[in-house]
Amino acid sequence: MPQVFGRQLKPDWMSRDVALLLTARVTMSTGRALAGVTLPVYLATLGYSGARLGLLFALTSIFSGGVAVLVGLLSDRFGRKLFVILIPAVTALCAIIVGFTNVTVLLFAGAVVGTIGQGSGAGGSSVGPYSPAETALLTDRTPTQHRNSLFGRLAFFAALGALIGGPLAAISDLAGRLGLHGADAYRPAFALTAVLCVLTALLAMPIANPRRGPRPGRSPFAWPKCSLPFLSRFWIAIGVNGIALGFYSPFITFWFHQRFGASAGQIGILYAIINVITMFSNLSAASIARKMGIVRAIASIWVVQALFMIPMALSPVFWLAGVFYLFRQLAQRVQMPLRQSYVMGMVPSEERGAVAGLSQLPAQITSGLAPIPGGYIFDHVSMELPTLLAALIQCGVAGLMWLFFRHMPPPEETGQLVAASLPSDVATNALSPPPQPGGAASEVS
Repeated sequence: MPQVFGRQLKPDWMSRDVALLLTARVTMSTGRALAGVTLPVYLATLGYSGARLGLLFALTSIFSGGVAVLVGLLSDRFGRKLFVILIPAVTALCAIIVGFTNVTVLLFAGAVVGTIGQGSGAGGSSVGPYSPAETALLTDRTPTQHRNSLFGRLAFFAALGALIGGPLAAISDLAGRLGLHGADAYRPAFALTAVLCVLTALLAMPIANPRRGPRPGRSPFAWPKCSLPFLSRFWIAIGVNGIALGFYSPFITFWFHQRFGASAGQIGILYAIINVITMFSNLSAASIARKMGIVRAIASIWVVQALFMIPMALSPVFWLAGVFYLFRQLAQRVQMPLRQSYVMGMVPSEERGAVAGLSQLPAQITSGLAPIPGGYIFDHVSMELPTLLAALIQCGVAGLMWLFFRHMPPPEETGQLVAASLPSDVATNALSPPPQPGGAASEVS
């Protein structure tokens, strides 16, 4: 039984570099989950209002999105390893700044530059703006037919990190019992976040670092021209989804604390329970995609996760709201890796870093703007309304996803596995019909 489980987590197709990157995903997700639970409660202790938190969430989201785009564009030309090392190191430094200063300007700067000022729920899957380099590295080192399984495992290891990081937020409660009060009680949590980020950078150091280098006469920024028709459709859907995320996701920990009076430790325990129950659902993502088709699965699960947000928002007590949040996360854990896998599978290898960075840009912008009105609504209108609005918007996003992509299956669903793994110019030739006698070959539109 242990051998079977071990093969599930590290199958034969998984290389050493992939295993190192997945391990680094655990440590980074642990640190960010810890910071995600601690930061909103820490700031509430310092007297921050919902509107002020909304401003911080907005600035962080926009900054993170901009850096992710740069990482994606540059990593396709200059190698992706650099960013998987550098950004966790910067996050470590910024975590120390956030945890050990009461100066608002420095605190804001540390939270924004370290991209830990976005808030967090039970997911803990974010690794910050190096994600485009990480996902491109992983995709390039994995056979196409195993890509859905790869991203299911990526989400599983992210959930494992969140499972570890959520309960670690109780270190603040422990510090309080040992005599540290107010902001001082939260400083050990930020110090531990910094240690975990440094460990992430160290894990990435042994991986290989293939570089493509800029082509003569071309900008070092690799704009993904071949992928633009697909990307433009995805931008519309993900941009609308960003509005929903901005209303809901950054505030979830703050909402549990303000509405029910839950401490950082209680919220961390809830997130740990959710992660224990839901983390193995990530490994089922590939089989669900095979049965339903990946586009149908993504759209359907988007509706399901949105519907669970409605009773969660209206729940009268903390643990009942937590139960509905559990069901919402259960659906989200299946949908997220399928969405990431679908995007990476639809673009050529040499554009994956750029697409990974650019694909989330509209969502970063809209989710960066939405927390400002969202925070105002939390403070002055209703603590339930932002979540209800987010649920309604996400149902609309599911419709857009189905409308735009129902006739665009990924290569593994059309049998074009070889072509999907080749550079775009080779793949185009591979998918083109052979030349006809006396004439030119037909073009692929």
